[in-house]
Amino acid sequence: MTCAGRILFAVLACLVVAIEPARADDPPRPRTELRIGTEGAYPPFNYVDTDGQLKGFEIDLARTLCDRINATCSFVQTDWERLLPDLRRSQVDAIVASLEITEERRQKIAFSQPYYRTPAVFMVRQGSPVSDVSPAGLKGRRIGAMTGTVYATYLEDLYKSGSEIKLYANQDEASLDLALDRIDAVLGDKIALQEWLNRGKEAQCCRFLADAPNDPLYFGEGYGIGLRKGETALRKRLDQAIEDIQADGTYEAIRTRYFPFDVR
Repeated sequence: MTCAGRILFAVLACLVVAIEPARADDPPRPRTELRIGTEGAYPPFNYVDTDGQLKGFEIDLARTLCDRINATCSFVQTDWERLLPDLRRSQVDAIVASLEITEERRQKIAFSQPYYRTPAVFMVRQGSPVSDVSPAGLKGRRIGAMTGTVYATYLEDLYKSGSEIKLYANQDEASLDLALDRIDAVLGDKIALQEWLNRGKEAQCCRFLADAPNDPLYFGEGYGIGLRKGETALRKRLDQAIEDIQADGTYEAIRTRYFPFDVR
């Protein structure tokens, strides 16, 4: 073979290698760019500040997770009802928008492990003699909750035989009755009740006594990152990143900017 022929053969061989398709058993290449769908209308989790910038607990968390998996992420702000359709149509690659993990949603999409939960908490008046939130400890007490919620169901299933359960049209009505000494305790969403405690003088009446046990049967699994089915590699990387930031203190550093209590 002439010198020119050898050169031509080498060039052709390189081209064949360059265009050879990936084999079925080749590991999938990790995603390096992710479009994250969020709502931007649910403070303090995700919201738009006065400068038009996305902020919030979930925004900070998502940016941190992207750094941990070496991905370049951009946020796509959209209406809540469009988040799942956009994910399934590949308009976004992940949803970080307080998407609760439910079996109904699992039929359509995949989830990362939970990155936050909303604790259920018993709130009592300042100076209350109540010290035990078990059914035995609240026997004979009047306990309030918002009707039609998991908190109402929890009380009616576990406390009704020994306590008086009072249900209200909304959480504020229950909290106000507690402030007025018409009931002895309230069970509700800890994040929502913390906002009520921060509002004004009526809220100074009360304090958190203890969280209810974290029972997924009543209070769910928590909130996870929504992903398309089949994105196994991405899900595993995100799961590992969530575990890592919870283990090394990064998660707590983010959480304390927004909540005065644990939300894991």
